[in-house]
Amino acid sequence: MVPHLITALTGPINELEQRILDATPVIERWFRLEWMEHTPPIYCSVDIRNAGFKLAPVDTNLYPDGWHNLSPEMLPLAVQAAQAAIEKICPEARNLLVVPENGKPSSFYLASLQRLQEIFRMAGLNVRFGSIDPALKRSTVVPLPDGETLTLEPAQRQRFRLGLKNFDPCTILLNNDLAAGAPGILEELHEQYLLPPLQAGWSVRRKSRHFQCYEEVSKRFGKLIGIDPWLINPLYATCGEIDIHEPQGGECLRTNVDALLTKVRRKYKEYGIGEKPFVVVKADQGTHGMGIMTVRDVKDLDQLGRQPPRGGPSAAAVPRGEVIIQEGVLAHERIHDAVAEPVVYMIDRYVVGGFYRVHAQRGEDENLSAPGTRFVPLAFAGGGQLPKPGMRAGASAPNRFYMYGVIGRLALVAASYELEATDPELQAIT
Repeated sequence: MVPHLITALTGPINELEQRILDATPVIERWFRLEWMEHTPPIYCSVDIRNAGFKLAPVDTNLYPDGWHNLSPEMLPLAVQAAQAAIEKICPEARNLLVVPENGKPSSFYLASLQRLQEIFRMAGLNVRFGSIDPALKRSTVVPLPDGETLTLEPAQRQRFRLGLKNFDPCTILLNNDLAAGAPGILEELHEQYLLPPLQAGWSVRRKSRHFQCYEEVSKRFGKLIGIDPWLINPLYATCGEIDIHEPQGGECLRTNVDALLTKVRRKYKEYGIGEKPFVVVKADQGTHGMGIMTVRDVKDLDQLGRQPPRGGPSAAAVPRGEVIIQEGVLAHERIHDAVAEPVVYMIDRYVVGGFYRVHAQRGEDENLSAPGTRFVPLAFAGGGQLPKPGMRAGASAPNRFYMYGVIGRLALVAASYELEATDPELQAIT
């Protein structure tokens, strides 16, 4: 099944799909050469939006959860990708320590950890969970929704190594976004591989830096296959650190929103798009989908601090601190009349599956990460993500999902650039 697009403007997307299918050998060679020069993150998930006239990533997560939402048929591919990653990093690896999020885990997150453990265990590793949460003082057995259990143990630090009692891992897999900063227990682990590296944590990472890298990647890729990079790239602007209640902060936000909306309007006019453009203002650091504001007209910002018009933004919705202003990409795909956006998952440099995030109560210009969200596995099963030449654009699920996989991998390349740009060892050399 290919979820239907509700817009009549499917021409550009179908043309983009056809371009990508026709250029498959060129594209795969290009990715191959990129991975000879750059190291992909150990894993990654990318939120993608399909507007019918534009297909672009809107968020890239370097500590993905939701692994249990992937199609079970894709599990062998995830295992093979995990094996390839481990062979490259530490071929003699026997033990893997997974560091989960701090705090009381939800049943959703526990199910994701269970699937992650299953993937790496089938890849040939002993997998245990070592928590760095100071509140966890002793080993805790946690029940899972399917009746199984999962054991969380307090991680132990010994000189330059992190492990558990009677468990010494070669590699440590972080599934904790370190939003509060990197704790000392994870620093200077010179004798082990820490993946992703500490600079992937949200105390260092910025969405604006990622999309700056993605813009560079999209320009090169656009030139490679002969497309306008805008078709796959969300425009963005930054405002530094602002407080909307201060005159300077409000003016900076208005100026940048106005300039970005003007750029997007020009592109809409160029492509004959009748939709009303919008931008999304959100924290430049990861906030799990919180503090996101949609703006369709710069005049809406004049209402901030007063009673907003119905459907307009409120000052409470504006994230404090560093913000990114991103071109809004409509979600025109529907599953049973509910708005849907694809999320693509990768391990190392391989696409291993994904799902549609579906929300019946949300609009096409709204954030879908909210209570009431459903997850529908992408139909990679059966055709894998291998394209089927000769199929009419927009009619084949494998072709659609191959296109999603290409966009996801472009974001993965951008993430590798981003991690290199913030690598303290590389910065010391330069």
